[in-house]
Amino acid sequence: MTTSSAPRGVAVTGAASGIGKALADMLRAQGDDVIGVDLENADVRADLGTPVGRREAVRAVLERTGGVLDAVIACAGISARVPATIAVNYFGVTELLEGLRPALARARAPRAAFVGSIVGTKDVAPEVVEACLAGDEPAALAVAAAVADEGAGGALYPASKNALARWLRRVSVTDEWAGAGIPLNAVGPGVVLTPMHAAVAVTEEQRRIVEQAVPMPLNGHAEPEVVARALRWLTSEENTHVTGQVLYVDGGAEVVLRGPDRV
Repeated sequence: MTTSSAPRGVAVTGAASGIGKALADMLRAQGDDVIGVDLENADVRADLGTPVGRREAVRAVLERTGGVLDAVIACAGISARVPATIAVNYFGVTELLEGLRPALARARAPRAAFVGSIVGTKDVAPEVVEACLAGDEPAALAVAAAVADEGAGGALYPASKNALARWLRRVSVTDEWAGAGIPLNAVGPGVVLTPMHAAVAVTEEQRRIVEQAVPMPLNGHAEPEVVARALRWLTSEENTHVTGQVLYVDGGAEVVLRGPDRV
């Protein structure tokens, strides 16, 4: 397949800060028509933590693009120890991607991706993960609330990312995605120097805990632009055959944590 230098229409969620902002700026600089989606300071303002907000986001993006979209990149996410983390990180990604999939299918070279995480490799809160994969948001939020009430709210963020990685492998090769010519992938960042990271690594002790949990022997913690560049390639026309993959942009953390024999 030959690639085109023509501007592409791309929707980016979480476009007001962090990885999403870095990516949106990068795509705009190369001439793409970017529709930023976020709570504030975006082309489309919507709360992806609610079904109503997701439907509004899909409607607004479709309205702005005329129902044809070249790429969707879901970067929005939170890391709070509350059920809303499941609502935003899992359902806010999967429902938005599914809602915009028909618009992607109408494009000449459609692409889709989202931001996962190195912590998605952790097998935690399996009951939350299974409820997510069943597509039952009320049940998933109820289970997440029970987990948080038991003092294990820290498991909700990795559970949301684990569920996303599993959802990716389930749907990426289906007729609706691969069969329609839409590569669907994710990135799995390690520690990225974003406002979300700054909020959980305030003290020196907290920073040491983060470094021990996510060791990054290659070049240490990453700027948002590092992850944005990987997302840009995954959703470019150059990517014709990579799908269903989590690309770990983590300075080697996945190898260190899971060991050299994991393939």
